Amino acid sequence: MSAPVRPVRLGLVGYSVGGRLFHAPFVAAADGIEVAGVVTRDPQRRKQAEADCPGVAVFDSLADMLAHGDVDAVTVTTPPQTRRALVLEAIAAGKHVVADKPFAPDAAGGQELADAATRAGVLLNVFHNRRWDADVLTLKGLLEDGRLGDLWRVHSRFDLDQPGLLEAGPTGGLLRDLGAHVIDQMAWLLGPVRTVDAHLDLVELPEGETDAGFVVQLRHTSGAVSVVESSKLNHLDARELRAYGSLGSFRHTGIDVQGHALFAGLRPVDDPDGWGRAESGGILATADGEVEVPSAQGGYQQFYSGFAAAIRDGGEGPSPARAAVATLAILDAARRSADLDASVRVDA
Repeated sequence: MSAPVRPVRLGLVGYSVGGRLFHAPFVAAADGIEVAGVVTRDPQRRKQAEADCPGVAVFDSLADMLAHGDVDAVTVTTPPQTRRALVLEAIAAGKHVVADKPFAPDAAGGQELADAATRAGVLLNVFHNRRWDADVLTLKGLLEDGRLGDLWRVHSRFDLDQPGLLEAGPTGGLLRDLGAHVIDQMAWLLGPVRTVDAHLDLVELPEGETDAGFVVQLRHTSGAVSVVESSKLNHLDARELRAYGSLGSFRHTGIDVQGHALFAGLRPVDDPDGWGRAESGGILATADGEVEVPSAQGGYQQFYSGFAAAIRDGGEGPSPARAAVATLAILDAARRSADLDASVRVDA
């Protein structure tokens, strides 16, 4: 009888909302991985980490955890301005790394980190967890089954009434935040992007000019077109995903339930079968009429299960750095397009 395989031991760097709600619970629910260390200097967050993760060591710095902890991999959840140095520090120590998005300010910065990981022979993945939203997984299943025929276009609308959570200033903005997710979703579903047309809603804030909304059209090399749009200051909460193909259309409404469940104090380990299930499905409309398509089960823990499997068995992981660099290149092109008021080709 073979000995059990030791789970991948993961260190969480940062234990604010991101580390505590959007990483630790999904590591706990994933296969083949466990939280083995937490880094936070804040006394209240230290107490929270000790309560949430009993028996897990809490460190004041990444250097301290690397020197005295027992971790195989590191997740960096700290603010973007500190992310580069911490990712490079973990890579230099020979640890596999998960970086929160956006993992760099632009594609050139992302490529620097990807190259460092390649030279060190470690995995670098980016936490594009919204690939595992229920509506996106449902659409992915329809595309794989061919029920829409040849895909023509996809529209993704995601409005949030969260003015207090807008990351202000020239290095923030909604495009780098939620835009990184919805653009990654489209590239994941429809493939590489050739050209971008973008408009940004700009506001003047004390920290500087900030994009508070966007509309971005992506032309994919496959011939399909996707349109992503979002706002954060317009007092709207709405999510809609629509797809059009040669055989019909698909529409799905409603924000993914996982975020609301987390803030309500629920965790995926509490109800594995019920976690991430949307209240209703989407509608597929074809020449035969309309039918409801049950939603796939969302589950951000699938990211960490895939990451652990890649460390154990080989492979590039669920959201490799090369794909995240491609998403950053699309974001770069979108900003250029908005500045020039013109279509911009994505740099490969």
